[in-house]
Amino acid sequence: MKGQLPPDQNTLFYDFSLERHIPKDHLLRRIDQFLDFDQIHRHLQPFYSHTGRPSVDPELLIRMLLVGYCYGIRSERQLCEEVNFNLAYRWFCRLGLEDKVPDHSTFSKNRHGRFRDSDILRQVFDTVVQRCIEEGLVRGEGFAIDASLVKADVNRQRAVSRGEAIDWGPSDKQSCPVREYLEALEANAAPKSEPKSISLTDPSARWTALKGPAQFAYSNNAMVDVEHGVTVDVQATPAYRTDEVHSTRTLLERIENRHGLRPKRLMGDTAYGAGENLEYLVREKGIEPHIPVWEKSNRTDGTYSTTDFIWEEEENAYRCPQGKHLYTTGKVTVDKTILYRSKNKDCASCPDKYRCCPNTPNRKIARSIFEESRNVARAITESAAYEEESRHQRKVVEMGFAHMKQHRKLTRLRLRGLNGANDEFVMLAAVQNLRKLAKYCSQGPPKAGVTARAA
Repeated sequence: MKGQLPPDQNTLFYDFSLERHIPKDHLLRRIDQFLDFDQIHRHLQPFYSHTGRPSVDPELLIRMLLVGYCYGIRSERQLCEEVNFNLAYRWFCRLGLEDKVPDHSTFSKNRHGRFRDSDILRQVFDTVVQRCIEEGLVRGEGFAIDASLVKADVNRQRAVSRGEAIDWGPSDKQSCPVREYLEALEANAAPKSEPKSISLTDPSARWTALKGPAQFAYSNNAMVDVEHGVTVDVQATPAYRTDEVHSTRTLLERIENRHGLRPKRLMGDTAYGAGENLEYLVREKGIEPHIPVWEKSNRTDGTYSTTDFIWEEEENAYRCPQGKHLYTTGKVTVDKTILYRSKNKDCASCPDKYRCCPNTPNRKIARSIFEESRNVARAITESAAYEEESRHQRKVVEMGFAHMKQHRKLTRLRLRGLNGANDEFVMLAAVQNLRKLAKYCSQGPPKAGVTARAA
């Protein structure tokens, strides 16, 4: 017999429970068991007045943000609409059927106010990382570091070229990203290098052509524990290679201060193989750098490279293939190197001059003042263990970036300014860690075919 819907007639009373309508194995239900807002409420307490009208619960706003980053909802206006009619979202946000969803403008007011002042989003991330540590997902033995470019939310046409005068306008009409940029300039003086182009909308974004067409972008610097791919810390920087490398120190020290973790080895690509960075890892932190050394002395024109010369520690000199020595005065250059030179008379009569210094009267070798730490990294990267394990493990962080852009849809930032970029990267990393907790540590429903044991 054909079924038919009953005529329209509203039921007078409803007996409806959100709890019964959310599947036991739903992602949000599995994530929810690892969230603890008690510490977050205590952290926010000093930033709220004891009198006046009650505000929107900050826990509600944070839960809504977690939903947005978990399901790739990039618009806060759309996020409010989704939470309004999605039962699972309402359940996760602790909203009943009749409860009103906050207006999208509430997020902006709190982001530039209490959330920014209290750094609460970083607190949320740190709480999730600590839970990962307690659940045994973080081994703390090996970390991998890398950076990924993310487009800034700017118009390429709204920019000025290098050297042009910029009128930022009255201070009371400046946007938050512009004010943050100018305050950073006052605090840190002039930048290390003047950018080729500056965006008038988001001046902290860096003009770069590192990967593909030139664009304004930020770098998402992430440090990941290689055991289960848990992101232990993130940091936003302008898309500038030097800033990316310098973030290594910031990430390691913050992880150690907040979670008491110091890895035995750190993996990264050649960009992190600068001498100063390796010196910091080896001498200051005692961390094995599983990082290829940044080499600029190898030659490809058929002449002798630095590796063809033998270093003699006791003589503090290099010995060339013909047995002659290159000595130094000990003066350190601006590049943090020491120059070693051969004698003109030795090179003039040398049969291999055309293979050593065909265009100069003598041979010069620049030795980094961090050469001992560079040698430590060379020995590690030339070992069999590096080829078998570390070189592959460092790709764990790249998988996280691919997941960020492919599934979480973070290919372009929605917030502006360095603080805005940092907020986005921190919340995304928190969501990725929560999903790993749900995958490895949550107890789902019984598997199919398994019956409950009788009491």
